[in-house]
Amino acid sequence: MNAYMTHGTVDFLTTLKDKHPSIDFFFMTSGAKGLTYYEGTGKSIFVAGRTYEILLQNGAIQKEGFVVMNNIPVTDDGRPVFEDRFKQRGKEVDKMPGFQAFRLLKPDNGNTYVVFTQWKSESDFDNWKNSANFQKAHKDSGTKPPAYFADRPFVTTYHMMREDET
Repeated sequence: MNAYMTHGTVDFLTTLKDKHPSIDFFFMTSGAKGLTYYEGTGKSIFVAGRTYEILLQNGAIQKEGFVVMNNIPVTDDGRPVFEDRFKQRGKEVDKMPGFQAFRLLKPDNGNTYVVFTQWKSESDFDNWKNSANFQKAHKDSGTKPPAYFADRPFVTTYHMMREDET
């Protein structure tokens, strides 16, 4: 199964649902930027977008909520170690109130993996970040980035657009 994403103006992105009514799109915003996400098999319908293999998943992505994407550049040699780390994860995040979905996305092109989590609200995500479960899940993070990081990870956040906004 794959995940597909593209950026653009909200006005442009929301026209996709009329052009491709059989696809279950998820529309998100971050400030003035828009992002459209969908999951499926085969070739992406996006002319300019990114394709990922879904390596791990839990929960169903909802049409409402708050999305956090941890973008983690990983060296070619470090990919197996990075992927195994997630396969061995304790799944503490999945047990948190407000948790909706998790995806570990491996890029088809490039080296930046995406750790996608969706929460019912931004405050639910904040509660996760401030929890003992978060500390437990990230106890091995330390101050020095792992050797398999190709560059500094960065976080992007989005609010899901409600159906009446699209």
